[in-house]
Amino acid sequence: MDEMEEMDAMKVAANTGKQLMENDRVRVLEGTFKPGDIAKMHHHPDHVIYVLKGGKLKITSEGKATEMDLTEGQVGFFKAENHEVENIGKTTVNFIVVELKK
Repeated sequence: MDEMEEMDAMKVAANTGKQLMENDRVRVLEGTFKPGDIAKMHHHPDHVIYVLKGGKLKITSEGKATEMDLTEGQVGFFKAENHEVENIGKTTVNFIVVELKK
């Protein structure tokens, strides 16, 4: 098993996510973070998120923490990265992640 497989979001951070579908082009995940939930350091290839229910998350990548205020209906594209995610707000945050395969 290589490093990316070991850091797979569904293995490392299954406490906050579930896989909705996968084929040879994409993998679709749903993330649900209750206040205080943490998804330990994991990897995503290039991916798109669609926010179902907004809130405040702290994303830590390469030792740098960034706070994000997500709003319902927001869409974002992110390059491949390893990151840890924590819900630092007072509401449950829910979003869809579409991982792109090469």
